Amino acid sequence: MRPAPASFATDDGASVPLHLVHAEDLSDWTDSQPERVRDWLSAIGFRAAAGELALVADVSGRLALVAVGLGNAQARRRRRFTLGGVRGKLPPGTYHIAGEHPPETLSEHAMGWLLAGYRFDRFRRDNAPDLPALKPPAGVDAGRLEIIAAAEWLTRDLINTPAANMGPEELETAVLALGEEFDAQVSVTYGDDLLLENFPLVHAVGRASDRTPRLLDMRWGDEGPRLTLVGKGVCFDTGGLNIKPGGSMGLMKKDMGGAAIVLGLALMIMALGWKVRLRVLIPAVENAISGSAMRPGDILTARNGLTVEVNNTDAEGRLVLADALALADEERPDALVCMATLTGAARVALGPDLPPFYTDDDAFAAALSTAGVAVGDPLWRMPLHDPYEPLIEPGIADLDNAPAGGMAGSITAALFLRRFVAQTPRFVHFDVYGWQPKDAPARPKGGVGQGARALLAALPGVLGLDE
Repeated sequence: MRPAPASFATDDGASVPLHLVHAEDLSDWTDSQPERVRDWLSAIGFRAAAGELALVADVSGRLALVAVGLGNAQARRRRRFTLGGVRGKLPPGTYHIAGEHPPETLSEHAMGWLLAGYRFDRFRRDNAPDLPALKPPAGVDAGRLEIIAAAEWLTRDLINTPAANMGPEELETAVLALGEEFDAQVSVTYGDDLLLENFPLVHAVGRASDRTPRLLDMRWGDEGPRLTLVGKGVCFDTGGLNIKPGGSMGLMKKDMGGAAIVLGLALMIMALGWKVRLRVLIPAVENAISGSAMRPGDILTARNGLTVEVNNTDAEGRLVLADALALADEERPDALVCMATLTGAARVALGPDLPPFYTDDDAFAAALSTAGVAVGDPLWRMPLHDPYEPLIEPGIADLDNAPAGGMAGSITAALFLRRFVAQTPRFVHFDVYGWQPKDAPARPKGGVGQGARALLAALPGVLGLDE
């Protein structure tokens, strides 16, 4: 049986070699090949451009080897997961990476291969064709990569699922399933109980929908440092009474992307058996319109006692996160991570592929920046610029959820969230997009995880863990 697309090949049978060729090394590599191979490569004009394939048959017509172009140095800086990008173009069968390569290079290519196996086919009636399989490269932790790929698939599935099929209840079901798989404890606070348990902002955002708002709280592990992950779980965002235009509403099924990403990261951590006390908090709501919707100009009191003037009901994500972060902060975890599809301003500043993150902890920031480069999960530190604090202070209340003027929107949102983390110095907030606008190697158009692999690589050092 062919291995699942998220797994490596497990049999020891024959496999076709994949030769990874840099454009600047093409001549040397070609010269090392038999004359028949050299002649064929010359005849087809193989130049080792990034993503270029050369299929070479033996004398009997069977596939003997494949040359995969990685491009020149500039192309390699612009493009990651090139091997994953060609997986779907290869004939079915089993392959292995030929030649000597640094372990980090092999790991990147193997990771890209696994990620390229993702298909969102829940609503398709036709079956996708079989994908080729890859033997795990020597020296690569294949099990770890398979776990990471499975987690990324979970994230993508959750984001890609339409809002009609992924509301607060369905998001709860996903959390319960993950908790059951890893023997984690899950508690849920529903509806008006949110007021009784002092989550007034979560209730205010979700009360207009007939899909009951809730706070999902999952705990796992009983030793080691405390790590808390908070993910925005707005399962659909109409904008509320400040309704979004139609063109801005089309992708709002992805507004729970922060929740999807932290669940993927939690899966990685639990499956890898980290010695941590993990907590995952997800305020799961739908920002809808009805007679009970919160109104522009309303003043709400958050869990930590701060008052918030609602100057735009479409800035609801920071409201639900505020209560969740205040709850997390009460426990003073050793690290607190917030993940949210929060602002369009982040996309204007950095585009869809480069999520900003915010932290006052320079060591944490350096670790994340280094890890993002190492694992091909790019991100960029942005400043928590204190002189902008007055922008989020409306005068009539402690805080403004939507400062006028539109400038520094991602920064002011991060500053807003920081007001709810008073006791936890190691705090980081990610303003992610969670969506791949067009096909790219190992990242088909649709939902995508951002920041989780960088966090997975950085957190052990930050928390002092031995993985």
